Amino acid sequence: MLKSLDFTSSHIPTLIRKLAVPASVGFIFNTLFNVVDTYWGGKISTSALAAMGLTFPVFFIILSMGIGMGTGTTALISQSLGAGRNDEAEKYGFQAISFSVINSVFLTIIGLAMAPSLFLILGATKEYLDIAIQYMNIILYGTIFFLINSILNSLLTARGDTKTYRNYLIIGFFLNVILDPWFMYGGLGFPALGIRGIALSTIIIQIFGTIYMITITRKRKIFEHSQLRDFVPNRKYFTDLLGQGFPASLNMLTVAIGIFIITYFASQFGKEAVAAYGIATRIEQIALLPTIGLNIAALTLAGQNMGAGLPERVFESWKLNIRYGLMIISIGVAGVAVFAHELINAFTADLKVIEIGAEYLHIAVLFFFAYVFLNISVSTLQGMKKPLYAIFVGAYRQFLLPLPLFLFLALYLQWGTKGIWWGIFFANWSAAIFTFFYTKHQIMKLLHPKDNSML
Repeated sequence: MLKSLDFTSSHIPTLIRKLAVPASVGFIFNTLFNVVDTYWGGKISTSALAAMGLTFPVFFIILSMGIGMGTGTTALISQSLGAGRNDEAEKYGFQAISFSVINSVFLTIIGLAMAPSLFLILGATKEYLDIAIQYMNIILYGTIFFLINSILNSLLTARGDTKTYRNYLIIGFFLNVILDPWFMYGGLGFPALGIRGIALSTIIIQIFGTIYMITITRKRKIFEHSQLRDFVPNRKYFTDLLGQGFPASLNMLTVAIGIFIITYFASQFGKEAVAAYGIATRIEQIALLPTIGLNIAALTLAGQNMGAGLPERVFESWKLNIRYGLMIISIGVAGVAVFAHELINAFTADLKVIEIGAEYLHIAVLFFFAYVFLNISVSTLQGMKKPLYAIFVGAYRQFLLPLPLFLFLALYLQWGTKGIWWGIFFANWSAAIFTFFYTKHQIMKLLHPKDNSML
């Protein structure tokens, strides 16, 4: 846990800064990692770039369980620590690791079996399909490392350590800068692997991350009292982890389905549209990254203070995180709006891809602020052990509303790709407004229980 800082009594703005800044820096480098992959994929061909765009929603579907379990684990451990139940926090960590190992085996098998069919649905054929499968298969074999890294990070984050994962992501980025071109083109006795080299680089860096974070958790004595039997699946802890983590996983799954649906509709307008969407979302992620740390701060602070029975600090954390997020994202909005074409051009010389990508970014900047309201509010609710809401709002904004909007705007009104982008705009803003007021209502119920009992 952060030295000299108590999550249930220290100055909340200071806590947010201590949690959010390292996390945001780390995720900046994580996205830059993906940017490097996208850059080198573009050096191969537009087909390779589009193939990488296809694999993203498919792999995101597979990883949604791991990402959600990491979020659920952070919430459970944070509440246990906030309530002073340190032994319970340790046991949740042991069981979460066991769950991630078991889960990774099933996800790898399912992914290998389903990925080709999903690529076909998205319009990939012949060389385009072959490239996507080459890349995806290697990534799938590394599923266990993605999932374990997510859990190890949750063990540290719940204790206020966002620096370790940041350090790993920074080192991973620089390793990727070296390994991507080396494995792709070959050299120093290593064969040229093309797009498979980009995937192999990713897996090697994930393995490094697992070794690094296990070393840190051991040094911090998080597993000080661990014994082999602690990792044997326990029904009680698995039930708790599933109860908190599965809804978070389903929320991530809705995001994956949403990306899949957007990619499907984009594919109706050619592989250039798919490539453009893939590049543009990388740029979007960079603009949003400074706010990602605020989501983590909101989750950890809400969990710790709920565990300690301090809802007023949950309310203050929620408000401050949103305020900081809106201030920070304003910078990203301005930069992306002004330099949209130049940013897309940095990844490809294909004029059609550049035009479609810039078109998306000019509309996307209008809903960047909605992401702040949504993500911080959902993270706060998860910290309050109210994860189910994320499923409903995720389903609403990812496919229940977008599907009819895309059909109506993009196909019926023939707005083309603009219809897809405006559909995303309406879905996100309507969800953000409702989520803001719902979260406020839930916190008010805790702050004024007597008023609620009279309703």
